[in-house]
Amino acid sequence: MDDKDWKILEMLENNAKLSNSQIAKKTTIPITTVHNRIKRMESEGIIKQYTIKLDYEKINKPILAIILIEVNYNTTSKNKISQSEVAKSIKKIGAQSVDIVTGGTDIVIKVRTKSVQELNEFIINKLRNIEGVDKTQTLVVLESI
Repeated sequence: MDDKDWKILEMLENNAKLSNSQIAKKTTIPITTVHNRIKRMESEGIIKQYTIKLDYEKINKPILAIILIEVNYNTTSKNKISQSEVAKSIKKIGAQSVDIVTGGTDIVIKVRTKSVQELNEFIINKLRNIEGVDKTQTLVVLESI
């Protein structure tokens, strides 16, 4: 990875729809070089996928919550449950992102809902019914910068 790769990545992070031609013009890197570098970064797994940014207000999901989860490893089943198993179960119920972390919290998730009531139903009826989910702390995001 050199400075040219970083320039290309920065541009793609800001707008994944940019064409090789547009990137070449903005970075003054030849179009063939841009193309070859992007292909190399894709084949090496540096670029894993291209994504979109949604306007959550327009799709009726304006509430963003970050939920901190503590896992109870000693469940009713005979075997101990793992963070990974709990995280996979949480992803299946509709969390936007699920991250296993260190510290006093075991898992951090992001959830988008249309209302506080829908968020409440997600936490009470879905999240807290997952085996291994012990304690939750919900943070509602007021503004994202």
